[in-house]
Amino acid sequence: MIKEEPAAYDPGGLTDLSRIDFEALRIRFQKGRQHTEAERLKAAINARLLQMVRLNRTRTDYLERFRQLIEEYNAGSKNIQEFFEELVRFTRELNDEEQRTLAESLSEEELAVFDLLTRPAPDLSEKEKTGIKRVARDLLATLKGQKLVLDWRKRQQSRADVLVTIEGYLDHGLPQAYTTDLYEEKCALVYQHVYDSYYSG
Repeated sequence: MIKEEPAAYDPGGLTDLSRIDFEALRIRFQKGRQHTEAERLKAAINARLLQMVRLNRTRTDYLERFRQLIEEYNAGSKNIQEFFEELVRFTRELNDEEQRTLAESLSEEELAVFDLLTRPAPDLSEKEKTGIKRVARDLLATLKGQKLVLDWRKRQQSRADVLVTIEGYLDHGLPQAYTTDLYEEKCALVYQHVYDSYYSG
């Protein structure tokens, strides 16, 4: 089922879904205990998905879709074969999402800020997206290099300094497509993300 050691399929939180051999997995599903195989895949997806959402909160729509899929199965609207195939398709989607760091030429941390700034709005040209990637990179470099000092969240002045830094970068770096209201919303989202994700330097 797994291209390397089966331990990678352990739903303990470090599951590498990209290593699943889907054809071998389907064969095992057809020959073995279907409910057991489906539950193992569900647990592996859940563990990886929680980790992905923790890194990037814009991925919560994946988590909502996953929970909806489970609810539909539990309600009896899907049989075990349909449920298993849905899990396989969903796993492929998650693998594609995890490859976006390469496609966008961003680190996972930078992608999280980029997604907060571009999802769900506004519509942007490729040139504008490239500029926002630069903003995400430069903002994180400045925050991590200068502003996220030890226990920064406990000091009002340090928190204010982080917020002002975010506002400054977004004010100068976001294109005209961002209205004043949207700019303020994005500042708040990025600040909350930084507050939740970076405890200290």
